[in-house]
Amino acid sequence: MSNSSVAPFVKWAGGKRQLLPQIKERMPEKYNNYYEPFVGGGAVLFELSPVNALINDINKALINVYKKICVQPKAFLNEVNRLDREMWEDGKAYYYAVREHYNDKLMRDEYDVELAALFVFINKHCFNGLYRVNGKGLFNVPYNQSRTASVEEKLIMNVSEALKGVTIMDGDFESACTNAVKGDFVFFDSPYAPLNPTSFESYTKEGFDIESHRRLAMLYDNLTARGCYCMLTNHNTKFINELYGNKGYKIDVVSVKRFINSDASNRVGEEVIICNY
Repeated sequence: MSNSSVAPFVKWAGGKRQLLPQIKERMPEKYNNYYEPFVGGGAVLFELSPVNALINDINKALINVYKKICVQPKAFLNEVNRLDREMWEDGKAYYYAVREHYNDKLMRDEYDVELAALFVFINKHCFNGLYRVNGKGLFNVPYNQSRTASVEEKLIMNVSEALKGVTIMDGDFESACTNAVKGDFVFFDSPYAPLNPTSFESYTKEGFDIESHRRLAMLYDNLTARGCYCMLTNHNTKFINELYGNKGYKIDVVSVKRFINSDASNRVGEEVIICNY
């Protein structure tokens, strides 16, 4: 697949589209298998279009979308188009009805084509494309007043083709790297460490706390010892620099715009790209 024909089909917090040039220029010249334990919206995956890839995310509902688009793209499109077509005149009421139906299916563990379509619909019609759940695991982001189409059919079909042959997992990031060996490339776009060190927030009910970041740093060290090429992106914070500094890793600071932040004054910041090669 040409990487110009595939792109993320959802908006995702921390998406890497704006950092693609900086990421690509820091890629290893050659690598074998590609691993992405926190795939999110898949911007890096779709840009690189690696031949042999494994992607993972702990968000089971998100990974369900990847799986259904890969295997049943037309059925997925039919469901999304139905949701768009049936949208009531009162878009806000319709959105909250769809959101409630989505949450009902989540609680019943119905990870089917309809849930995948519901996921994408609410992603395109919720505030800032955020994925946020409450303590019960229920999606609770409000409506964004949008009535635009949820998907582009050609893009979904191209994404489906690009995902053929990709191993798609939902689970812990460490398990996703079990089979990574010397010469493989692992790209980590983990949940961000908070800019305010006193408040660790989660983007799923499972959370990603201080200990998760420390466990990730240990995995990064372990993969380095195995001979894997590793790249990791995160906020440029004291905590992240303490985890990866003084180990011989290359840490580059890059400026970013944070489009998903509701406070315009907080939409410019710094991230780090950490490489072990």
